[in-house]
Amino acid sequence: MRPATAGLLLTGLILIYSAGDVPDTASPADRVDRPVEFLTDPTTWWIEPFTTDGSMRNALLTALLAVVPTSVIGTWVVLRGMSFLGDALAHGVMPGIAVAFILGVDTHLGALVAALAMVVGINLVRSRSPLPEDTSIGILFVGFLALALVIMSGRGEDHLHHLSRFLFGSITEVDGDDLRRQAVVAVITVGGAFALHRPFLVMTFDESQARLLGLRPRLAHAALLALLAFSIVASFQAVGNLLVFAFLVGPPATATLLVRRVPVIMTTAVALGTFSAVVGLLIGHHHNTAAGATMALSAVVVFLLVLVATSARRAISGNRVGRPRPAEPSLSR
Repeated sequence: MRPATAGLLLTGLILIYSAGDVPDTASPADRVDRPVEFLTDPTTWWIEPFTTDGSMRNALLTALLAVVPTSVIGTWVVLRGMSFLGDALAHGVMPGIAVAFILGVDTHLGALVAALAMVVGINLVRSRSPLPEDTSIGILFVGFLALALVIMSGRGEDHLHHLSRFLFGSITEVDGDDLRRQAVVAVITVGGAFALHRPFLVMTFDESQARLLGLRPRLAHAALLALLAFSIVASFQAVGNLLVFAFLVGPPATATLLVRRVPVIMTTAVALGTFSAVVGLLIGHHHNTAAGATMALSAVVVFLLVLVATSARRAISGNRVGRPRPAEPSLSR
């Protein structure tokens, strides 16, 4: 099983658990009518929540500002086989968030510092240890997450409640300042990805060629890790640290099953991520489930549906069912 697929399935299990913690306060009659309301009364189900509820509009903007950078950077994460690193980095920001929260500093700044520290730590351990890279990532992954739990648990039960919010997101509680900060981080992430598209493309498919062309693949890899950190920071408030992996890998992985060229993969991933975010938000609104968890679960479900559909199509056409071939390297893409 591919690491991205296994990670998405594990994320799905976490989502089911976390979403089940939110009680459904709707009456039994409402729950019976709601499953088909999106078809029988589409205006009420799809549009009214965003036109009548300001917090839902803010939540939608927050989700979109999370989807765009994670889909763009996530495309490189999937194509380069960096899913485990992305998952570890998503968890690695927790100590920074915890310290920033305790000190009363912006948690986005704390998350960014912790993410960059995680990147530096992985490179140091990898360069000074004979162990494989995934071992170094795993050790720091556990260490950073454990450090966050120790920091927050030492401050009392109230801080543990906030830790749960950081882990699973609080998308319905964002305000204008949060949106502006998230927009700045998203612009930096997407702008950097487009500026470095050519080095990333050549490095992904042929590192030797990148070196011959003077594109400095090691520096490009470091820049990719930094942009990955930025995309996680731009998204953690929307879906939480435990669930950001679903948006970082889910839409891009789904897109690779449908299209081949890298720019088209990115565009398709943004569209799939946007669809998952909107559907997840609306399901959470109408059925009183955790919004961040429901959005991430929607991304996982879309991936599984597309995987089943494409596998069935290949089986019917008589082709060998196997791993989808990534986009061919081309400097024009």
